[in-house]
Amino acid sequence: MIGSEHDAELLADPGRVVARLFLPGEGVASSHSRAAEIVRRVLEIPSPDVEDLARDLLEVFSARVGDASELFASHTEAVSSRLRSESTVSPAQSVVLGASFTAEYAVEGAALCNPSAVQHPDQSGLEDGQLRVAVALRAIGEGHISSIGFAEAVIGPGERWEFVERVTPLTTPVIADGQWGRMQFEQALEHDHYLNELTSAVLGRLPERFTPSDLEDALAALPDQLTRHRDSRVDRETLRRMAASAYVSRFDEDSALSQRILLPVADEEDHGMEDARFARTTAADGSTEYRATYTAYDGHAIAPRLITSPDLATFSIHRLSGSAARNKGMALFPRLIGGEHLALSRTDGQNISLARSADGFDWSDAGMVHRPVEPWEMIQTGNCGSPIETERGWLALIHGVGPMRTYSIGALLLDLDDPRKVLARSATPFLVPTGERRNGYVPNVVYSCGGIVHQNTLWVPFGVGDHRIRVFSVTVDELIESLTPC
Repeated sequence: MIGSEHDAELLADPGRVVARLFLPGEGVASSHSRAAEIVRRVLEIPSPDVEDLARDLLEVFSARVGDASELFASHTEAVSSRLRSESTVSPAQSVVLGASFTAEYAVEGAALCNPSAVQHPDQSGLEDGQLRVAVALRAIGEGHISSIGFAEAVIGPGERWEFVERVTPLTTPVIADGQWGRMQFEQALEHDHYLNELTSAVLGRLPERFTPSDLEDALAALPDQLTRHRDSRVDRETLRRMAASAYVSRFDEDSALSQRILLPVADEEDHGMEDARFARTTAADGSTEYRATYTAYDGHAIAPRLITSPDLATFSIHRLSGSAARNKGMALFPRLIGGEHLALSRTDGQNISLARSADGFDWSDAGMVHRPVEPWEMIQTGNCGSPIETERGWLALIHGVGPMRTYSIGALLLDLDDPRKVLARSATPFLVPTGERRNGYVPNVVYSCGGIVHQNTLWVPFGVGDHRIRVFSVTVDELIESLTPC
């Protein structure tokens, strides 16, 4: 076997929590909101007791969730409609009320896996030969709901990878409306088979770039004949839901990267944001930004979605469309090829294919790249992150699924000008789930969403058993020489 595994390890930490609004009784068909009864009980607590309880709540939870006082106040405001108009709420009662409608959620209480490594935007304060790395993580919490977290690591000097201690408390972003291009919106409607008379009429009333508020103006301007049509209500809600699926998450720039957590926001990702594959991309004009695809899961269906960010502090999140924007595992090439955006994909669920796009949002199929050939990939194959450019070709990490649903990692070498051409491939995987790697939340799995090259060494952080993260390295030359020419 080539390469070596390192001592660096990252484990799921159930103490990494966010606090969210909790409304007892809601969301259960056989129940009803119990907010009024809870408010009444809190206001009936004797004054000395409520003072003590409020003090204890602030002392315990401020260390876990940040400014607990502000958090509880916002949740008290959320249920203020249940207060009688004549009620006067003391500061202590407000704290206890807010806490009664708050619950902690351990974002990685179940597992931590599937890392993706990119160059960190801040390279200050390092020694010669070091590189600071940003690592995106799949955090799995209660209900197997995934979110996107982050860690930092430093490579070097020499053959050394060290994870930086992660910071708490976690911080959640401010969510703002995203923007759409009108043509982009039309492509998304067509992708979901929602182009009809009403949606076409709305498109004609939208500006070239628009937000959900612009959509509302266009809806309000529709003729009565369309708004009173029997399918009008469904069509209008479909338009609103699609417009809202694009959003912006902004974190405080003073927060540490490891404090930031992207939780599901849009309906189509309500049950999870899985397996983000990050790349630091270069545009035609030489500018750089971070781009990632991830798998959105709504409890019934999956779809690839796009994240763009200039600095890993502000994230614009958008849906994708087109024939190649389906299934799991899109991985973006880090630069344009032939003037187009390209991505490795797996639109049929079992083979690696190529996708192309003029704008990075609407994707079409561009041909087959690799089908399972060897026993270690006989069930299916897919990428393990964005291709890495080398002098000899695009180095694409891939995973294969073999007997006993065993996930292993190998590689392809693709032509620099036409990535559909496979120059060489792994006849055997270089990273397999053996020994202690077999055990975990999901047994017999090693998996990565992206490695990084530093000083001609490929570093691959990888998930073990969908449970914990380890690190593997191999020189680029050694890996390429181990591949079988095609």
